[in-house]
Amino acid sequence: MKIGAISKTKRGVTVEFEDKDGKQTLECNKLVVSVGRVPNTRNLGAESVGLKIDERGLIEVDEHCRTSLPNVYAVGDVVRGPMLAHKGMDEGVMVAERIAGQAGYVNLDTIPWVIYTAPEIAWVGKAEQQLKGEGVAYRVGQVLFSHNGRAMGQDETAGFVKILADAKTDRVLGVHIIGSHASEMIAEAVMAMEFCASAEDIARICHAHPSLSEVTHEAALAVDKRALHM
Repeated sequence: MKIGAISKTKRGVTVEFEDKDGKQTLECNKLVVSVGRVPNTRNLGAESVGLKIDERGLIEVDEHCRTSLPNVYAVGDVVRGPMLAHKGMDEGVMVAERIAGQAGYVNLDTIPWVIYTAPEIAWVGKAEQQLKGEGVAYRVGQVLFSHNGRAMGQDETAGFVKILADAKTDRVLGVHIIGSHASEMIAEAVMAMEFCASAEDIARICHAHPSLSEVTHEAALAVDKRALHM
């Protein structure tokens, strides 16, 4: 899609764009423009001290956030990995632990992502497109919140929980949640993946009733086509 002119009107904003169907016009009350984020390393003086920076402007670090300079670490949005506050905080703790002689570590494969929309969107691990691209055989368990008593009682039934598990080992490879409390529910999925849990492991854990977490339990059962309440 190619964006053209954006103009204000008395009623809101008019956007002109071009897609596969040709030139289009969209009128809306409000327009949110997202331009992405870049590491703030410009004019850092990296070259003068020998600090390595890659083609994207990220400071090069190893798995423990050590830079190319001795005793210099870098964490957060200026290094590889997701630009998320909780990832940066965990890296800071890891670095402090490593300096103190402890075995700090951050697993970038289990960093939770959250979009704070209504409903919320949260995920951890791989998406189906990634698994297909990597040629990984997997199974899917997906359950809607509309089947959940707590969600119905709160009148928040939009969304679902989807669990992706390895077809052979049943190990959880990714969890995706759309729902009003997805940012809270994703923590269970992160813990499961950190402990290399299988979908059956989640399915055999007793979840409180009535609770939204029952949808995660049901999705785990659905991986093996054993869902009870859908």
